[in-house]
Amino acid sequence: MGKIAISNTTKEENKSQLCPFQEAMDLISGKWTMSIINTLMNGKMRFKELERNVTGINTRMLVKELKQLETKKIIKRKAFATIPPTVEYSLTKKGKNLKPIIIEIQAWAMKNPD
Repeated sequence: MGKIAISNTTKEENKSQLCPFQEAMDLISGKWTMSIINTLMNGKMRFKELERNVTGINTRMLVKELKQLETKKIIKRKAFATIPPTVEYSLTKKGKNLKPIIIEIQAWAMKNPD
């Protein structure tokens, strides 16, 4: 029987070996990610505004996606000490840098229907 190779590399080391394209795809790969970013291109929004504007997403999934986008530093979350609590979401510089890409994807979709 052959020996099984065991990798001693960490997840972070493996991540650094990815090509830039794969890193970008990993960053924006969530089902709702681009819809959320596109919605926030219009400016700051509260949670309920996002929920209304991202068609088809449920509350639980929106919460999950927003947390991931915040972790990836694509959006920022600002909580206000009000009753009831108010939370506002906006794009970071990193998130805003996706605007030309989103515009190109929209143009491609319009040129290539179905």
